[in-house]
Amino acid sequence: MKKVYLAIDIGASSGRHIAGWRQGDQLITEEVYRFPNGIVEQGGHLTWDIDALFKHVKRGIKAAFEKYRDIQSVAIDTWGCDYVLLGKENELRPVFAYRDGRTGDVIDSVHSIVPFERLYAATGIQFQPFNTIYQLYADKVCGRLNGVTDFLMIPEYLSYRLTGLKYHEYTDATTTGLVNAESRDFDMKIISALGLNGLNFEKPIMPGSAVGIIKADIAEEVGGNTIVTVAPSHDTAAAVEGMPLLPGDAYISSGTWSLLGVKLPKALTDEAARIGNWSNEGGVGYMRYQKNIMGMWLVQSLKRELCPDKDFAELTEMAKASAFDGAVDIDAPEFLAPVSMTEAFVKAFPKGKAPVTTGDFVRAALNSLAKVYAKTLCELQERENIKITRLVIAGGGAKNKLLNDLTEAATGVPVVAMPIEATAIGNLKSQIRATENID
Repeated sequence: MKKVYLAIDIGASSGRHIAGWRQGDQLITEEVYRFPNGIVEQGGHLTWDIDALFKHVKRGIKAAFEKYRDIQSVAIDTWGCDYVLLGKENELRPVFAYRDGRTGDVIDSVHSIVPFERLYAATGIQFQPFNTIYQLYADKVCGRLNGVTDFLMIPEYLSYRLTGLKYHEYTDATTTGLVNAESRDFDMKIISALGLNGLNFEKPIMPGSAVGIIKADIAEEVGGNTIVTVAPSHDTAAAVEGMPLLPGDAYISSGTWSLLGVKLPKALTDEAARIGNWSNEGGVGYMRYQKNIMGMWLVQSLKRELCPDKDFAELTEMAKASAFDGAVDIDAPEFLAPVSMTEAFVKAFPKGKAPVTTGDFVRAALNSLAKVYAKTLCELQERENIKITRLVIAGGGAKNKLLNDLTEAATGVPVVAMPIEATAIGNLKSQIRATENID
């Protein structure tokens, strides 16, 4: 009888429940539930509907139990940086989204207390205005941390709702900018300096651990019970774990964001890495030396604005038919959360040189992605004096053949597109290790 595992993989625009089982030397996967996700504007801020997400988590588990009577375990991964605050058992709302601009007023204050050079030397995490360190400090300044005892990253919070057990997972914890790259534990010197030490900062646990079983009331609701385990709960960490990377390979985890990097045995936190804004995020027994790059968020935003009724394949065909060859700096702040993505593109081009048709806009976005991939890959090779022989792309963007072709042309490196389930595969592999001790 096959042993079935369930990966719950939630991205910024959608989530999916993927069942998986071993068949000989292969891992077979099947999607059993899919649901939408997205940022919700609330009170002038950008937030997540965390309660709706948890309802979908339960519905997907129920759908899995309806198809498979016995499920060995379940694990959750999501994007990084965002969290839920809890005061003992009371939960604070709203749950802010990383694209919200609330950290803008506190970044300088954080750096006046702990200079970024010191932050980077300790944590190796690249500067991003939405890093958890700045979000938590913004909470402190406005009084939201009064009476708060815990913060749980999104996947750990959803697991807590299933089990009643609280924990921090290592790969996701590294996205906070508060984990020491050498000790792999929260850096209490930084945390104390910022006055955040009233929160629970227990040592993060590693992927491959078991948490506990689903609570009785939830088990009754979903029609079964199983073990909740700890996968790499940061989706990029899970995706990299799911890619069959060889020596000389670089990777791109291509979704709402693009994460381009390589696996290294330890963090690189020197001055050159800091100036280059490279990040050292946790992996399963290795560091992910990578750079966050704007991703398919560009095309998602253009689709929503210009032609919401068309699917992404149609948009790609329109871009393929366009002769537009311009590109912009997509990592500029104006592309993070613009009111209008088309206006952001138009303003970024000289007068008379901007895209006009929908195909032009999408082509401009894909051109821009390919060019920044090439620039980043070149920087990586020069920085580390290594030769990249393949670029392995996984995630939703891996399905976009036009982007893959543009990337191969821009980088001069063969592009290998992997199944979009790479994140779920990494999640499932970790569960199998946890329950069967299989490498």
